[in-house]
Amino acid sequence: MRKGLDVNLKGKPAEEIAQVKCPGEYALVPDDFTGVKPKVVVKEGDQVLVGDALFVDKLHPEVKFTSPVSGTVSLVERGDRRKLLSIRVKCDGQQKAREFDVNQEVLPLLLESGLFGYFRSRPYDVVANPEDKPKAIFVSAFNSMPLSQDFELVLKGQEQEFQTGLSALAKVAKVHLGVSAKQTVKALLEAKDCEVTIFDGPAPAGNVGVQINHVSPINKGEVVWTLGAEEVIFVGRLMITGKVDLTRTIALAGSEVRSPKYYKVLVGQKLTTLLDGQIENNAHVRIIDGNVMTGLKTTAEGFLGAHKTEVNVIPEGDDNAELLGWIMPRLNEFSTSRSYCSWLFGKKKEYTLDARIKGGERRMIMSGEYDRVFPMDIYAGYLVKAIITGDIDRQEALGIYEVAPEDFAIAEFVDSSKLELQRIVREGLDILRKENA
Repeated sequence: MRKGLDVNLKGKPAEEIAQVKCPGEYALVPDDFTGVKPKVVVKEGDQVLVGDALFVDKLHPEVKFTSPVSGTVSLVERGDRRKLLSIRVKCDGQQKAREFDVNQEVLPLLLESGLFGYFRSRPYDVVANPEDKPKAIFVSAFNSMPLSQDFELVLKGQEQEFQTGLSALAKVAKVHLGVSAKQTVKALLEAKDCEVTIFDGPAPAGNVGVQINHVSPINKGEVVWTLGAEEVIFVGRLMITGKVDLTRTIALAGSEVRSPKYYKVLVGQKLTTLLDGQIENNAHVRIIDGNVMTGLKTTAEGFLGAHKTEVNVIPEGDDNAELLGWIMPRLNEFSTSRSYCSWLFGKKKEYTLDARIKGGERRMIMSGEYDRVFPMDIYAGYLVKAIITGDIDRQEALGIYEVAPEDFAIAEFVDSSKLELQRIVREGLDILRKENA
């Protein structure tokens, strides 16, 4: 694929994996599971094991969301109109796990253990419906976004769990595994019980939506499930041990991190365990739960999201005073159009970009700039325009069933109109889902 954009940012994680202390409290956040209407099945003071359900989906009670640790439910946090914000569990440090019968069929086992909640469904990019019959399950084994996790490093020592997970998924539907042309690990290139497709190109080539579009596009009425590569390892662990283990290897990266590297953590872990003593300038940084292009703004008191594979720290930019502004040559600023002299240093130059938008929202310019970085057979600019105007028929004709917000991350980065494209696409998908319900 030729369309896309690679942004070379400073602060890449070193290829080493460290351990961190276990915090006293973990949290499972329902907002991490898009499309779910949560119903709490525990109360404060309850004792839970790893794999015990904390909440279920009201519309599909068989879809459970389980505790990553054993301990005591310390808080059921609610917000406005009693919206469930999080369920927190105080860890007992023993990690006692519930045991599941691995001899049953794969789908009921995934539902009972809570791992089915990590599957996402296209169209709409929401938690999958167990009643659907997907035509395929797609797994992307690489992330092409800047400062992203290197899955080859994560996979080292877990090849058996990964292959076991793929073999289990193959009993549910045909599995497509997307691999980067730069990856050389046999566990990926020679994976069994799946169809391996090699992708070469700039970001967002690693997005599973881009891979679906090129391998098996979604037609109206069809359903495809997706699962993160590390979540395939979750499934493999369950099939081998009969227990749920939500341990991730995440990348702590960014220009404001003193020692960027990988850490072994659990889903829902408190970020202070990663960030204590690691941030260069506490008062003026942006902590991002997830990737710099697609993640969510958070604080050191926040919790690791269910699907997140990185935590990034970049400058906020609110203390940046520029001398003479745009008239300077800007040797350390990144530009997609060679507006700054920094392009003379080549593609290997690393940039320290901050969180400023550098301009206010303005009229949408139909210049084709989205299409230059959008490697899908979709007119991205016209689709965004149809979503903004609420033209559902045109959205369907332009391919909204194939996209997810993350597919527009690079387009949002280069957008001269400063539109929040990922938010717009998410709202469009939610409205369309309600209309078709």
